[in-house]
Amino acid sequence: MFLDRFASPASLLRTVLWCDAASSAAMGLGLIAGAGLLAAPLGLPEAPMRAIGIGFLPFAAFAGWLASRPLPPRAGVWLVIAINIVWVIESLALLASDGIAPTPLGSGFVLLQAAAVAVLAGLEWTGLRRCRGAVQAA
Repeated sequence: MFLDRFASPASLLRTVLWCDAASSAAMGLGLIAGAGLLAAPLGLPEAPMRAIGIGFLPFAAFAGWLASRPLPPRAGVWLVIAINIVWVIESLALLASDGIAPTPLGSGFVLLQAAAVAVLAGLEWTGLRRCRGAVQAA
């Protein structure tokens, strides 16, 4: 199985946290730089996309910091998982609301990134479970 390829209990968790950090940084920078170009094709408002992009950067830094620890602090990992779950819920709520009218491409974009974040959260939870005693309590 794919998950069995990780040598130490913390290696899966650290790898997924690095992926989360890198994808969040890339998404943040992409939204900051490209909000103006993406707004019309996605049917999503430019200013909120740019603000969300800015918000991705501290999250990416925190996830990267956690990933850089030999044993990521358990509370920090739970915070990342919780933020990811809230992000997925908010993404779906955005599509269900009457506040915006995304294009089909925009709806697909929101659904695809929400699915990717859900996968990351699930893998982070799996990595945390595998670490049990190895991950620091604080």
